[in-house]
Amino acid sequence: MKIKKINIQLLILETVACLLFLLFLYPFLLILANAAKDSFSVTQYPTAMPDDWSMVWKNMRTVMMIPTIRYGSSFVSSVIITALSLLVISLCSSMGAWVLVRNRTFTSQFIFLMFVAAMVIPFQIIMFPLLTWFRSVSDFTGIKLLRTYPGMVFAYLGFGLSFSIFMYHGFIKGIPLELEEAATIDGCTNWQIFTKIVWPLLKPIHATVMVLNGIWIWNDYLLPLLVLGKGNKVQTIPLAVATFAGAYVKQWDLIMAAILLAIVPVVIFFLFAQRFIIKGIVAGSIK
Repeated sequence: MKIKKINIQLLILETVACLLFLLFLYPFLLILANAAKDSFSVTQYPTAMPDDWSMVWKNMRTVMMIPTIRYGSSFVSSVIITALSLLVISLCSSMGAWVLVRNRTFTSQFIFLMFVAAMVIPFQIIMFPLLTWFRSVSDFTGIKLLRTYPGMVFAYLGFGLSFSIFMYHGFIKGIPLELEEAATIDGCTNWQIFTKIVWPLLKPIHATVMVLNGIWIWNDYLLPLLVLGKGNKVQTIPLAVATFAGAYVKQWDLIMAAILLAIVPVVIFFLFAQRFIIKGIVAGSIK
């Protein structure tokens, strides 16, 4: 009886999991189906399946070839901004978290608490002061931050650092201190200890931080709109997709095709890194 009861419970849980999976997958199916229609069919029959699935490739080619949208260059800009931002965030936050963990002083604990507290500050509160500060820095130093790649990377570093340090901090606590002490005895410098001992051990949390920050950076619309603006030479995919929607006319078929093109890199990246994600989240949250 006990075995039957357990099997029934497992069956119910698996059924619920399948239903939740289908519910989660439904929006992606709608995007794929509507990307294979014309604009009229999308507005009139949004939930119907398309008559010709090959329309997906036609709409994708149309999106890539519109000169005023510059979707191809926007895709490249998104790749550059996302890759550079993830590299800088991972490097700076891992080094910062390592220093905060190993220096067990009141100052280190206070700085870590400040990073944790910064996670709850809404972006809307500081978005306009951020623009003012960027202009002031540009006027004072001559380094242009608005409408440039460095400005976007620097902005994402500031907004992604707190959460990333929190994740790395918890994971680094689980790394035995004896490894670093042995390296110190062998004559390694702090930089060598970090790069040759600590950095390779952070592989799971690297994947977790990169995926979570990468999805946010890739899909972000408001911060690129403020820093880069519309009509700029440098623009990201969300800004390019938004140009398909005018005040009175919305090209829904092209919007769906553009969204589908934007989803593919994130899905591929997630599939490669998924086996590290849960391990990194659990270790970085409870250790």
